[in-house]
Amino acid sequence: MMTLRIAVLLWIAAMLTACGASSGDELRQWMADQKAQAQPKIKPIAEPKQFKPENYTFANEADPFSKLKLTQALGKEANLAASNGALIGPELKRRKEPLEEFPLDSMTLVGSMVQNQKPVALVKVGPLLYQVRPGDYLGQNYGRVVKIVENEVTLREIVQDTVGEWIERPASLLLQERSK
Repeated sequence: MMTLRIAVLLWIAAMLTACGASSGDELRQWMADQKAQAQPKIKPIAEPKQFKPENYTFANEADPFSKLKLTQALGKEANLAASNGALIGPELKRRKEPLEEFPLDSMTLVGSMVQNQKPVALVKVGPLLYQVRPGDYLGQNYGRVVKIVENEVTLREIVQDTVGEWIERPASLLLQERSK
């Protein structure tokens, strides 16, 4: 049994020696041949387009860079600023009220009542409850209370639109029903 093992080991050693005797010259030669035969396929670059100058056909039109156009544009901006100032100006000059620190969506209308024949709304912000009357201000968009009814407080807010102009928009707080 021992001789059989030795014979198998010698046979394996001889086979490995026979495989390793090659120095890899054939493989290197084949790689060199393949590299020489391989040609990259490069697509030629297209010729650049010829530049063709165009004549300015609007010579008789108004010059967009004229001083007259610039003064007209600045005048429109000044008028726009004046109209915006008329809407937002008084709001910026007055003292802010406590409920203007909070966003409108963080407030909850929990009830309403009448005191001295005037409507009063009960608005909850966090753990605190506030009494709100018409003319009071709520929210961060200069929201002024316009009307209080049994289940709604109607506001008039002043906000900037997409082009930066100040506009008025309506907003409201609705009575929140308590979940059981």
